[in-house]
Amino acid sequence: MSPALPRLSRRRALQGAAVAFVVFGLLLWWLFPVGGSSPQGRVAFSTGVKGAVYETYGQLLRTAAAKDMPDVDIDLLNSEGSQQNVERVATGRADFTIAAADAVEKYRLSGGAGAERLRGCARLYDDYVHIVVRRTSGIHTAQDLRGRRVAVGQPRSGVQLIAERVLKAAGLDVDKDVTALPNGIDTAPDLLRRGKVDAFFWSGGLPTSSVSALSEDVAIRLVPLGDLVGALHRQGGASRYYRAAVMPADAYPEAQQNAAVRTLAVANLLVTTDRVDPELTEGLTRTVIDSRDRIGARVHAAQLVDLRTALYTHPLALHEGARRYYRSVKP
Repeated sequence: MSPALPRLSRRRALQGAAVAFVVFGLLLWWLFPVGGSSPQGRVAFSTGVKGAVYETYGQLLRTAAAKDMPDVDIDLLNSEGSQQNVERVATGRADFTIAAADAVEKYRLSGGAGAERLRGCARLYDDYVHIVVRRTSGIHTAQDLRGRRVAVGQPRSGVQLIAERVLKAAGLDVDKDVTALPNGIDTAPDLLRRGKVDAFFWSGGLPTSSVSALSEDVAIRLVPLGDLVGALHRQGGASRYYRAAVMPADAYPEAQQNAAVRTLAVANLLVTTDRVDPELTEGLTRTVIDSRDRIGARVHAAQLVDLRTALYTHPLALHEGARRYYRSVKP
């Protein structure tokens, strides 16, 4: 028989075994975490018209989210723009969307169905208001649109909302003083190219590919709008979300001929509702911030998403999941 181990040696052996067991358990926890599963399921994300910034941003965000949350499938839904996007999310037909702050506020003030359930995840980038005309046109101010054929955006789009308010600020009635056509960025540039409209409105990130492409084919320019801020703010309501902005000279070099353009801007928000799981919302908010440079390589405006201002989603309260994210990265 083997001699019995001394009492002290047996104690050390038991202690060593316990330590080894704990280390092994920690290793298993690190390799196969329990209770830390990532979000799962399928969600709908309402974007915008084909070829515009909202659609491109949604496509790139879905790709980024697939790496961060591999068990979440995101279905992208094209839309007419911000106003339809807000309605879809508020009524449960989509889970997330991008929408301009003025469209969100209009929906809330009008008492739209489900408006009280809307929540913000992040302030994204600013949309810049464009009025695009031919370079030889006699239209140099918004007031010069009187009597003209103007594409003002599709019904339920954010562009149409802005166009109506800009025209009002310029002293024009969209129903009486212009021939308003319900065309958006997907068709309006071609109408201007063919002489079917005298001008078109657009509100989007810089640069918008359709405007860039048009500027390389047709001599166009952008009408300054910065002098209308005061008149817009006097309208009250959602119009208070417009601010003066400068479109940099290199946004559309051919159209601007190396000159900056004073215009208007409005913030875009990542929008959801209180129905959506906080873990999912936290994850998507994290992806938005972490992927801004990758998405920004294709959508330049996405580079402007700033962690310091992203949590200011007025007029919407932050979703609980988004709040968790911002707390987790607070220095």
